[in-house]
Amino acid sequence: MELNLRDKIAVVTGASRGIGLAVTRALVAEGVTVVAGARSAGPDLPALVDEGRVVFVAADLAEPGGPLALIDRARALGGVDVLVNNAGAVTPRPGGFASVTDEAWEASLTLTLMAAVRTIRAALPEMTRRGGGSIVTISSVNAYLPDPLVIDYSAAKAALTNLSKSLSKEVGPAGIRVNTISPGPVETSLWLGEHGVARAVAEAGGGDPAEVAARAAAGAVTGRFTRPAEIADLVLLLASDRSANVTGADFAIDGGLVPTL
Repeated sequence: MELNLRDKIAVVTGASRGIGLAVTRALVAEGVTVVAGARSAGPDLPALVDEGRVVFVAADLAEPGGPLALIDRARALGGVDVLVNNAGAVTPRPGGFASVTDEAWEASLTLTLMAAVRTIRAALPEMTRRGGGSIVTISSVNAYLPDPLVIDYSAAKAALTNLSKSLSKEVGPAGIRVNTISPGPVETSLWLGEHGVARAVAEAGGGDPAEVAARAAAGAVTGRFTRPAEIADLVLLLASDRSANVTGADFAIDGGLVPTL
């Protein structure tokens, strides 16, 4: 299927690993120039930069100037056609609600919600100038499947999904589409890494990280985690004009984890 993305300009946040890296690779394969934002390039982005279609911008998305730096770089290349908000982090809270300090709440809301707000705000004038665009935001099933273990993350993702739906109504007449993707557990370091959810849960309960991950995978009817490349494929479709009349929608990619409509 021809996606008609060649020579478009995309901005991807949290692009150095996991979902963001997979999205960056997928966009490059379609001929897109990608402004890739992350605090550091990590081990994999430099090779993509060397190929010539990725421009890396070292930016802390938790700081107000981080999103602006990304959009300024895209503007210098010609503008913004596609924005993928992927930056985010999760910290399990085995100590419960009372253990989550004001500082922890602020950190979660800043990186998960405000980073996207600021990046979108900076990108909208460029998309309007170019006659339209697509904003794809990586949310989570925790937006509507709240979990006390990640209570602040769940609340921030719910706000992010709500923001996207509201914004889609405002900017749709300008040809700008706004959609969200809500993954369940994904095969990334966020879940499976040294400081990931599986290890944190295991350490809190005296179990084994592999067993924690296996139980989480068993919660999906497919019996496995989603792969980053599968999310990237969905991003490509939503970024392209093949979904030109799709906006204000949320797409779960969770292996059937959420049992309700």
